[in-house]
Amino acid sequence: MKTFEWRSSSAEETDAFAERLGSLLKAGDVLTLEGDLGAGKTTFTKGLAKGLEVKRTVNSPTFTIMKEYQGRLPLYHMDVYRVEDEFEDLGFDEYFNGDGVCVVEWAHLIADQLPEERLELSINYVGEQARRFELKPKGERYELLCEEIF
Repeated sequence: MKTFEWRSSSAEETDAFAERLGSLLKAGDVLTLEGDLGAGKTTFTKGLAKGLEVKRTVNSPTFTIMKEYQGRLPLYHMDVYRVEDEFEDLGFDEYFNGDGVCVVEWAHLIADQLPEERLELSINYVGEQARRFELKPKGERYELLCEEIF
């Protein structure tokens, strides 16, 4: 499996990169986001939403677990930090196999529940504004998507 790396020197660059990725997403796509607090997971998701033509303001679903936004495709933005063992009761699998795009923050906490094919993104600090993005495609669809972006 290939790994792709990209560096951003600002929130604006992150936004533009994520918007481009969002414009290429299709129904049923699942992206997982990992990274330190404040690394830019929500900033990235805001850009992704632009690429999906979402008009509403996107913010973190930390205390609501999931927020749904309508655009070219529905965007299901999930934060499973506080979910842990309750996952199966929440029906996320219906979203993973649904008609929208799923973005899952802190996905490692429910790794055994995620679809086998997905795009894993890790965001790490490399400076005050700079970030390193590591993209790990799991499945041919996501490898092709990464090749198109890079």
